[in-house]
Amino acid sequence: MNTRLLTKISVLGIAVVLSAGMVGCKKKSHAVPGPGPGGLEGAGPVAVAPSPDALGIMPARSGDPTQRNQPPRLAADTVHFAFDSSVVNPSERPKLDDMAAYMRENPNQIITIEGHCDERGTAEYNRSLGERRAQACREYLTGAGVDGNKLQTISYGKEKPADLGHGEEAWAKNRRAEFIITGQ
Repeated sequence: MNTRLLTKISVLGIAVVLSAGMVGCKKKSHAVPGPGPGGLEGAGPVAVAPSPDALGIMPARSGDPTQRNQPPRLAADTVHFAFDSSVVNPSERPKLDDMAAYMRENPNQIITIEGHCDERGTAEYNRSLGERRAQACREYLTGAGVDGNKLQTISYGKEKPADLGHGEEAWAKNRRAEFIITGQ
């Protein structure tokens, strides 16, 4: 064989080996050292849960494919409803009071209120109920002094469950309104 051909084969072989090595590399772990099995310090990674920033904005959970490329959500941003109801429960009002305070402190924010339902009922009925839930939250916030022009509503009905289960515990989580930052 001539030396030119050997050189080309060598270069090609090195490129293949390097490419294969790069494909097999692991990504950096986002875990921090901590107590592992048996409680021994440094014995294993501990997952770090996301926490809200100073404005109460929750970071997207990039490891969860359903949360990728989602707009920022506000911490404590879920108001739950009783079965077949769009009435804001007294126990949920403090969440809306906190949201009103946030909106008054951040008057340039635009918030979309999403109405959601559990899986029971027709798609059409649940879209209507989800809209009534979003509107009930909007009305509460405007009554608390929030500029209604900064609040949008949308209903997803039963299309985006928070819990995929099929029992009362899951259904209770799905009967909700959520608040999403959609603009400034």
